Amino acid sequence: MALEDKRVPVTLLTGFLGAGKTTLLNHLIRDPEAGRIAVIMNEFGDVALDHDLIEEATEETVLLQSGCLCCAILEDLAKTLGALLEKRDAGQVDFDRVVIETSGIADPGPIVHTLVTDRQIAQAFRLDGVVTLADAATGMKTLDRQFEAVHQVAIADLLILSKTDLVDPFDLTRFEKRLSGLNASARRVHAEHGKVPVGTLFGLSAMHRDVTSSDVDSWLGMSPKMAAEVAKPDPLAGLSGFSARSPAPATFNPSVPATHHRHDHRISSASIEVTDPIPAEVFDSWLDTLIALRGPDILRMKGILHVAGLEYPFVFHGVQHIFDAPVPLKTWSGRDTTSRVVVIARNTEEADLKDSLKVLLMRPEEGPASEILHGGMMADTIDNPV
Repeated sequence: MALEDKRVPVTLLTGFLGAGKTTLLNHLIRDPEAGRIAVIMNEFGDVALDHDLIEEATEETVLLQSGCLCCAILEDLAKTLGALLEKRDAGQVDFDRVVIETSGIADPGPIVHTLVTDRQIAQAFRLDGVVTLADAATGMKTLDRQFEAVHQVAIADLLILSKTDLVDPFDLTRFEKRLSGLNASARRVHAEHGKVPVGTLFGLSAMHRDVTSSDVDSWLGMSPKMAAEVAKPDPLAGLSGFSARSPAPATFNPSVPATHHRHDHRISSASIEVTDPIPAEVFDSWLDTLIALRGPDILRMKGILHVAGLEYPFVFHGVQHIFDAPVPLKTWSGRDTTSRVVVIARNTEEADLKDSLKVLLMRPEEGPASEILHGGMMADTIDNPV
């Protein structure tokens, strides 16, 4: 039986200025279904917490009557999370999850880096999802003027549309279509007066051992409509002729900059489904090449991977060159061996991403994956299973 992941889930909350993060947080910490939450923010002054919620306040923390806790980021996020752990271990506070309000931190990379690479933090916390608030009333102009807002949409697992009652249906449809163009894999929810059901905010990641196939499909945005649009495996894959090809690098030409006419064009995404298990060295070759050529511009990468020679799949997730440890799904059932990979990048042509993903269709002549691994994510995972 798989061991339960007891790490504290962390939700990153970002969004346009004035989109309603403060209102959402106030509703969240009032809702008993949300449990005990530790909210981390840059400055207390940035978030106007309702005064009737506050039980006790100091320079560093605010205790709430609901049992939730708010604290300001100290010198850096690692120290703040470390301080929370110390207080919890000392019995001074208790919390079930953490919400980080990322006002002024458009790039999730530093936060993900802290959660993954800091040994103490990584043992106690895990990323549960990125939630982005988008103001339907001013969102189109914001996306036109600020690339940071486009970035926030692109990295989201969940998009919450606020102030939808202030726009007519036609303009709302245009806005949602634009959001879908930037991030087709993110779920979208309409807030009602700044409030959404608590259940929609949490459990967004599939990076846990008891995940179901439907959870993975939802995480990857693989609705039936999207699944029909992703790149399909070549019918010759695995047959003589095509299988003789060795893994090859992606066909990027980093010296040729892409031309973009507006912010949206700086974001591209691509996805692929591969029905047969992928040799580990093919996946590692593809990933090493992509990160070497486009690492800083990879906003999100996630997927489920069926590795040739292994009886169960893995789910994986990364931001830029930073990756969580792949999670083996040892309780996975069924005969479906389809791998699904989604990549969202900036300043990279969509055609280049699609060409890169086609590498995953290649099949080398060498022997079983377990005998020819040469290093990389899958090699580390197989040698040191979670």
